[in-house]
Amino acid sequence: MSTATTHVLAYPFPTSGHVIPLLDFTKTLVSRGVHVTVLVTPYNEALLPKNYSPLLQTLLLPEPQFPNPKQNRLVSMVTFMRHHHYPIIMDWAQAQPIPPAAIISDFFLGWTHLLARDLHVPRVVFSPSGAFALSVSYSLWRDAPQNDNPEDPNGVVSFPNLPNSPFYPWWQITHLFHDTERGGPEWKFHRENMLLNIDSWGVVINTFTELEQVYLNHLKKELGHERVFAVGPVLPIQTGSISTKPEERGGNSTVSRHDIMEWLDARDKGSVVYVCFGSRTFLTSSQMEVLTRALEISGVNFVLSVRVPEKGHVAKEHGTVPRGFSDRVKGRGFVIEGWAPQLVILSHRAVGAFVSHCGWNSVVEGLVSGVAMLTWPMGADQYTNAKLLVDELGVAVRAAEGEKVIPEASELGKRIEEALGRTKERVKAEMLRDDALLAIGNGGSSQRELDALVKLLSEVQRVESTS
Repeated sequence: MSTATTHVLAYPFPTSGHVIPLLDFTKTLVSRGVHVTVLVTPYNEALLPKNYSPLLQTLLLPEPQFPNPKQNRLVSMVTFMRHHHYPIIMDWAQAQPIPPAAIISDFFLGWTHLLARDLHVPRVVFSPSGAFALSVSYSLWRDAPQNDNPEDPNGVVSFPNLPNSPFYPWWQITHLFHDTERGGPEWKFHRENMLLNIDSWGVVINTFTELEQVYLNHLKKELGHERVFAVGPVLPIQTGSISTKPEERGGNSTVSRHDIMEWLDARDKGSVVYVCFGSRTFLTSSQMEVLTRALEISGVNFVLSVRVPEKGHVAKEHGTVPRGFSDRVKGRGFVIEGWAPQLVILSHRAVGAFVSHCGWNSVVEGLVSGVAMLTWPMGADQYTNAKLLVDELGVAVRAAEGEKVIPEASELGKRIEEALGRTKERVKAEMLRDDALLAIGNGGSSQRELDALVKLLSEVQRVESTS
């Protein structure tokens, strides 16, 4: 077998928030001469760049089906992938002239640890969450703490073995843990998935040492090895500038690059607030009413990105921009309904603050852009990310917490207005931006981590070729 090129499989969970960061990471591998085959389903195939490099190939797999509407959607999707993708990948890998030397797969796909075992290659977990959130998740599912008073959603669950001993009210713990019957089939499914992640050969995290060193060190200690690689921010940036057009990353925008750039170019430096709750979150009608009222009250320039309900969603469950709002804020508000070129917007000199749900992709993009953040987490790892931003890094202030909470419009408006000032959060955010850019610059910490990973993977391939 030829050893000229290391070949790895990259297997994302098939939603845009998971595909995009793993795809960004594969490009860094390709830049180091690694041959990467991305396993993708038809729905997300458009997210992959066309003719990017001969070293970046794709293997198209069947789109997940959901035959049982009563089953949890995540469980159903992963079960389908395990049953239907597994044999296809096995047959394909064994037929390759240069078989894969490793599998790098999303942390929702714990079962790929077993696939890697059957292919006799190491499995590397790709975490779309940060090191803090991953530490919480590993501890939660491994130790399985019990809620002694399930009737009290504000009861506290603590993690004394983690740095800084974080604690949370139970309602902030992932619903996958507390909304499923403890010990039942779905609960066991999620726990097995996480335990397989813990047993895997290594972990790649979209973070950087200067951001989460204490949690990276904790993971190495808990996992019992040093193969925890902080390789972020994995974004299409070069020394602080955007290196790809927004339409080429994450799908087509509902506004043109020209229109949004022209609007931002006409605003003063640091005078615009960007508001977005990610690609998966809907605000309720009441929340949208309060948010838009707060933006009116604040008097600031803003860009508001709103997710549009897909076919089949009940309209009344999802808030839409109130009638007449765009006219009332004409000249200082730019509303995008649908996908927004977020990284391009955040990195523009006019944007000084970011109202965010604190999904990790948004957190990383906000940090590398040096903007102060207003946090409104609503689920998953977002509460942990907000805790990191507000309590530990000091680059954000809390706007609200909870998927059902309705903040007071005047107070929210005041916080939005204040976020554009020369606050201590803004100063710290700019310092972290510089750290992030240094990490991915020549000789930076993330570059060294990436070099170490590629070296280890090439050594795995050499050992295999001589065995």
